[in-house]
Amino acid sequence: MTLLCIQGGTVYDPANHIEGKVQDLWIENGKIIAPPASPELKADRILDARGLVVMPGGVDMHCHIAGPKVNTARKMIPEEKRHSEPIRKTDLTRSGTVGSVPSTFATGYLYAGLGYTTAFDAAIPPLTARHAHEEFHDTPLLDKGFYVMMGNNHFLMERIRDNEPKLLKDYIAWLLNATKGYACKLVNPGGVETWKQNGETTSGIDQSIGHFNVTPRSIIREIARAADELRLPHAVHIHCNNLGLPGNYATTLETMRSLEGARGHLTHIQFHSYGGDADDQSTFASQVPKLVDYVNQHENLTVDVGQVMFGETTSMTGDGPLGHFLHKVTGNKWFSGDIEQEAGCGIVPITYKNKSLVHALQWAVGLEWYLMMDDPWRIAMSTDHPNGGSFLAYPEIIALLMDARLREEMLDEVPEELHSICTLPELTREYSLTEIAIITRAAPARILGLKQKGHLGPGADADLTLYQPDADKRRMFELPRYVVSAGEVVVDDGEIRKVTQGQLQSVAPEYDLDCRPHFKDWFERRYTIAFDNFEISDEEPL
Repeated sequence: MTLLCIQGGTVYDPANHIEGKVQDLWIENGKIIAPPASPELKADRILDARGLVVMPGGVDMHCHIAGPKVNTARKMIPEEKRHSEPIRKTDLTRSGTVGSVPSTFATGYLYAGLGYTTAFDAAIPPLTARHAHEEFHDTPLLDKGFYVMMGNNHFLMERIRDNEPKLLKDYIAWLLNATKGYACKLVNPGGVETWKQNGETTSGIDQSIGHFNVTPRSIIREIARAADELRLPHAVHIHCNNLGLPGNYATTLETMRSLEGARGHLTHIQFHSYGGDADDQSTFASQVPKLVDYVNQHENLTVDVGQVMFGETTSMTGDGPLGHFLHKVTGNKWFSGDIEQEAGCGIVPITYKNKSLVHALQWAVGLEWYLMMDDPWRIAMSTDHPNGGSFLAYPEIIALLMDARLREEMLDEVPEELHSICTLPELTREYSLTEIAIITRAAPARILGLKQKGHLGPGADADLTLYQPDADKRRMFELPRYVVSAGEVVVDDGEIRKVTQGQLQSVAPEYDLDCRPHFKDWFERRYTIAFDNFEISDEEPL
């Protein structure tokens, strides 16, 4: 038995209603435990946390860090890699490149260096799940999982068309377990398939999708219902149609309504909150107040933000038509990937400029979402890494949320016209440390259904971040004093002290047990192919 005591820290643990309380935390075998009953029981190691702020390890519930799309993006911008300071090899660490899409090892080191211990890749097609697992294997210091793309899957659209909800649910359950995925992901539901068929885009969520005779609305509604009936820990994870287009807030609002009370998580909500005319970029405006009002009134909904930050990055999405649209708008190089019968993707380098009114509005819209949500437990921090910016921007976002004066300074650097098309200049709210702990840790863990993450109560995974208090909040959150992962001190004063592999987060096998026999029988009769040939075995080495 090895006991570690984090002694005398100022603890922020919102899930357990602890707000700035000085106390000890005890860890045994990678878990938080109750303080020993006997005062004679001594810790094997004591970490002096006096004067330090202690929070659970960070949880990034929406990022792009693995899979063939990410690997292509890493190779697509060699000039960026040449200009970025590389990760140097040490006795403990491997070398790696940085830039907007860091290499696998660098991704793990950089997340840990910010105090993040868990991250979820947001869009993996089933046929490329094995590749994602290979890259996870090379991404240290993080517990990680991924969402399985289903919004343009031919088999699922056929089941919806033919009104076969039982087989739909069976297939989703098998798909999640066969890929070792965590949640159902919808990307531009039906819209990617329409674009792949004829180069057109969907005009709204009630447009029929090709010969499938289904609509985005029916795809969203039926898969959301199936996820609820399966009691999946996380709601259906929705990237709405018409991302990035002026006037798309109406599509977003209809997407929320289409759930008809089922749980739904709307991701990178910033990119879906625009007013205006889709054919006229000059009409761009924020429509956050209308959307946030609806979310505030409907507890079945949660969001993450997808904050845009100024600078160079990479747009990398499972939304193929969006990638093509950005290529045409920017004139930048473009990659499109097509996964037959399942999905597509688009990759385009992009630079967000503070002197661009459109880019400044995107930056402002994300901050509006944070500052106007009534309940911080239903909103999570994200940049949709790397689409809105790198996850390395999280400390800067925290500083903007905690300091209204800093926001005012940045507003002085963007086009004056921004003041008339959004509400950000009027918002004076400042986040507390407790609210920061919620949106970066406790809320994403709760939204994901990760009962062992995002808190510091007995039984929780012993993932903790210890910060040195600083009036400069960006500096405070950029360089934790200590980071503890599964009970091991992995970062000490900015240096990696131990490299761990981290654990895969996937749905528990019981979600598949009732559904598997029915779907297995149907599959083998239909295709005369051994069903089990399509699964990723727990025993199969990576």
